[in-house]
Amino acid sequence: MIVFTLFALFFALFLLWRRARIAVAVSAAAVFWLLAAGWLANPLLDWAQRGAQNTPHVRFGHDTVIVVLGTGTEHNDEGVLVPKPDALIRIAKTAALYDACKRSAPSAQCTVIVSGGNPQRHETSEADNYAPYLLRLQVAPSDLLLERTSLNTYQNAEQVARILRAKHYDSLILVTSAYQMQRAMLDFDRFGLAPQPVVSNARKNRTGVIPRLANLVNANIALHEVIGRAQFHVYRAFGWF
Repeated sequence: MIVFTLFALFFALFLLWRRARIAVAVSAAAVFWLLAAGWLANPLLDWAQRGAQNTPHVRFGHDTVIVVLGTGTEHNDEGVLVPKPDALIRIAKTAALYDACKRSAPSAQCTVIVSGGNPQRHETSEADNYAPYLLRLQVAPSDLLLERTSLNTYQNAEQVARILRAKHYDSLILVTSAYQMQRAMLDFDRFGLAPQPVVSNARKNRTGVIPRLANLVNANIALHEVIGRAQFHVYRAFGWF
């Protein structure tokens, strides 16, 4: 967690720089209040989500593939492992696209690929956890493919590309949240894929005086995406991607 790492750096600086402990403490308190109250989290989130591509009129083909990216799982109050809120929105958007695809032509072949392994080391992969929700939303079992090995967005693209090499398709759609879309499109392009981007949702902060955990979460997500995009370009420059 990037925000936690920032806190750890301030704490280390506080311990090591004895002469400036008051200044470090005040600076740390100011930074975390600005993040938690939304004043610094807002521009970070705007930066991460700005320019996220979205296809206004999705084109369905005779053989359409809809890819939805995982975004984690969590345990609810009953201890049951469920998709995170953003994942539920992605699932709903994917099911709506699948329904529209099926209605686009009587003979249309519509395939949904759920891409998500188990980076959190929970009981099941994201793909396995999301699948029942898609089935309940009328996605046919025969049209559902689960990619269970990827641990990050780059691997999402890598593994989906591997699946598509053995499959014919004439329309490719990518579903994810606004904050992840730009990095996802970079990664899919790296493997020669040019999907139609469909943004499922965008995150918002609540700015004010009272610190809010949700603002810190959004700031962490935004920093993760901005750093991830910078990392992609650095790795490409060095030939590592």
